[in-house]
Amino acid sequence: MTLKFTAAVASAALFAGSLTAGAAELRLSHQWSTADVRHQVAQIVADEVAAADVDLEIKIFPSKSLFKPREQYKPLSRGQLDMTVFPLSYAGGQQPAYNLTLMPGLVKNHDHAARLNESEFMGRIEEIMAEDDVMVLVHGYLAGGFVGKDGCITSPEDVQGQQTRAAGKAFEQMLAGAGASIASMASSEIYNAMQTGVLTAANTSSSSFVSYRIYEQVACYTPASDFALWFMYQPMLMNKSTFEGLTEDQQAALMAAAEKAEAFYLEEAKKQDANSAEVFANNGVEIAQMSQAEFDAWRALAQETSYKAFVADTPGGQELLDLALSVE
Repeated sequence: MTLKFTAAVASAALFAGSLTAGAAELRLSHQWSTADVRHQVAQIVADEVAAADVDLEIKIFPSKSLFKPREQYKPLSRGQLDMTVFPLSYAGGQQPAYNLTLMPGLVKNHDHAARLNESEFMGRIEEIMAEDDVMVLVHGYLAGGFVGKDGCITSPEDVQGQQTRAAGKAFEQMLAGAGASIASMASSEIYNAMQTGVLTAANTSSSSFVSYRIYEQVACYTPASDFALWFMYQPMLMNKSTFEGLTEDQQAALMAAAEKAEAFYLEEAKKQDANSAEVFANNGVEIAQMSQAEFDAWRALAQETSYKAFVADTPGGQELLDLALSVE
């Protein structure tokens, strides 16, 4: 008994000594494979922090190996998880304001998304996160587009009468408002649904369109370009108390790494859209582009459907929406 107690005390003393020296290990969880851009963003931060030699290690748990995709925000806010790359709208049930980060027509292109990240709107979102002891390290949006089995989809009129899959509740509300019938399913199910005639149109991310080979089932693809409807905010988040508990050197190394990762994230997001268009074109699929007028028509429809529902369901929702729409 004495021997066990002595060993336990020695172990505790050793651990305390490492804490005193400022050494720390952080756990970072996400749902994607190691080939995904969001893992690459996490890896950049981990590698840059390691290279800074500040006694800080970031251990990455990819492919939902630590937490289920939609169940990461709560442990993060409780300090049971240190970091995550996470679609913020997944936590819309806990904080309804987050649903605004997956809203049709709110972001028109990647440069607009970058401006939104630096806006008062995002500042308000970050204030809400802080109430949950969460902070943003790396901002990032990924985009998506439309596919049509028989023709191109660029305007609201194009989806009337179509059987459509949408990425997110707000998009379902908008597309239903345009006269589409909605079939809810995971993006991994789009291929078979197109093949069997269950779907005639679909909306999802650029990367999903390519990885699930949707180009084999459609006649036309409208990728994210100068204008797009589907943008999803997927930042790298960190427990705020954990960050504040690090040394100044460790904090500085993390912020420097985050800055480098954020620049990479923006450029890679743009490349994913362009690459997806190239893949579809190489497979004989017609490529369409959404115009400013068509984007404006979609946004007007969203204001009467998705935006109206968001405001009705969210305390302070109108003010948040106005802040987002004020960013040009």
